[in-house]
Amino acid sequence: MTKPPLTLYLAAPRGFCAGVDRAIKIVEMALEKWGAPVYVRHEIVHNKFVVDGLRDKGAVFVEELSECPDDRPVIFSAHGVPKSVPQAAQAREMVFVDATCPLVSKVHIEAQRHADNGLQMIMIGHAGHPETIGTMGQLPDGDVLLVETPEDVATVKVRDPERLAYVTQTTLSVDDTAEVVAALQARFPAIVGPHKEDICYATTNRQEAVKAMAPKCDAMLVVGAPNSSNSKRLVEVGTRAGCGYAQLVQRADDIDWRSLEGIRSVGITAGASAPEVLIDEVIDAFRARYDVRQELVETVKENVEFKVPRVLREPA
Repeated sequence: MTKPPLTLYLAAPRGFCAGVDRAIKIVEMALEKWGAPVYVRHEIVHNKFVVDGLRDKGAVFVEELSECPDDRPVIFSAHGVPKSVPQAAQAREMVFVDATCPLVSKVHIEAQRHADNGLQMIMIGHAGHPETIGTMGQLPDGDVLLVETPEDVATVKVRDPERLAYVTQTTLSVDDTAEVVAALQARFPAIVGPHKEDICYATTNRQEAVKAMAPKCDAMLVVGAPNSSNSKRLVEVGTRAGCGYAQLVQRADDIDWRSLEGIRSVGITAGASAPEVLIDEVIDAFRARYDVRQELVETVKENVEFKVPRVLREPA
């Protein structure tokens, strides 16, 4: 039987960013240096395939430091942790490695600097997300106010409207965040923003590629995890940018083929914690069903790289 024709648009950049790449490398190097088990507080990155692969190599994933023994190394996830976590590890004389993405650490430093200058912090982020918890946890309880939407800005209660600064989660929708920032600036004209926006280069680049690709596609698939903020934002950005149907899938097995009946073009991208092997798996699934013509939609080339902590570069 003849396969129906399909144009497959591949977004570039897509998939792993430098912070995710570094975090995974940190776990692998820790296992090489200290042997298994190595404990990891929270999923190192939000991707089940990646986490399962590291678990098979000897990583043990836990939610709290209290679940870790004193005599084994522990790694803090790429999303960052509240200041109390490394303090508790030091008090227990544990060996620990911080895999926090350097761009998240930049936001932590920024929040502390503003607080040291007497400014109250407002964070734009998603309640309950590990990165938001980690950033808000850089300062004492109650010192950081969280807003998610322009509506939240209208009701937020501040100490002094003249002494405010804001930071943002690094994985937000660029457009949504701009709306919240505009609302903050309208209500609090004196509010101080970041020197350079906090949304990271990888989040911005992946969203821009989706915006370029979406109008060409009948449907779009984002390879990523349901608890991955940046992956979920890609689905939203694709829909807003003109793609009639956008779906988040963890793997090829999750594709809802019935909803794709009759399509002639599909776009594929991936969140920053999704490995290329999962994207290849999705492409292969389309090739099995369609006569595929592939086209790259590239908006920028990335060449960012972050060093792993020195403790892992030194001999055991």
